[in-house]
Amino acid sequence: MLEALNYSFIQNAIIAGLLVSIAAGIIGSLIVVNRMVFLAGGMAHTSYGGIGIAIYFGLPIFLGATVFSIGAALLMSYLTLYQRERIDTFIGLIWACGMAIGIILVDLTPGYNVDLMSYLFGTILAVGSDDLIFMAILVAFIIVVVSLFYRDILAVSYDSEYASLRGINVKVFYTLILVLSALTVVIAIKVVGLILVIALLTIPIYIAEKLSNSLYGMMVISALLSSLFTLVGLYLSYTFNLTSGATIIIVSAMSLFMFIIYKKIRVGA
Repeated sequence: MLEALNYSFIQNAIIAGLLVSIAAGIIGSLIVVNRMVFLAGGMAHTSYGGIGIAIYFGLPIFLGATVFSIGAALLMSYLTLYQRERIDTFIGLIWACGMAIGIILVDLTPGYNVDLMSYLFGTILAVGSDDLIFMAILVAFIIVVVSLFYRDILAVSYDSEYASLRGINVKVFYTLILVLSALTVVIAIKVVGLILVIALLTIPIYIAEKLSNSLYGMMVISALLSSLFTLVGLYLSYTFNLTSGATIIIVSAMSLFMFIIYKKIRVGA
């Protein structure tokens, strides 16, 4: 694969994979700790509505998906805070409507023949320079926000009642975590697609959770694991001509499987 590094699309793919891995490590940890996996899955599929809007109006895909996903995150935040008894129904409704809107708008776009698989399973090898800039900006924003409010986010994530007694606005930070999750989902679309993004946000985090004793440690380890899985997945997909996003997830899943076996053998020894 060394000769492949001379190609710009491979270089872009590697950079994109590392950027997404950093975001996935940070936000994936927050998603798991706050038990938001179902919400993140809803946002991942809802973001397809933003893709459809961008295609229909001739806007950048990332821009449309970002705005639409943030709107969905704010709506989900409101529903989970004030309509908890029906949250599964509302999330399913938002999920379905978002994808339906995207599909219909794509159908209505004159002369546009889109391959839906590219958004469902990712097209990391098609990442361009403009995409990298947008992804880098979003990742930098995520890092800055989490760094500035780390203590507050930590308190809200592990003990919201204690955080509230400390004067922390739990609702605001809960919403902030959802918005950051939406941004992470958006930048992960190019790498693994809408269908597989949840695996990227949970598998490395599960392993990291067992190897660390702090939220910060979980973020760092999961980001490193995500980077490793992404690079190995890219290598295998290039070597055997496989779909990159799916290969990255299979590598992650196999690594999780081996980790679980290792832990069981170690405990039994």
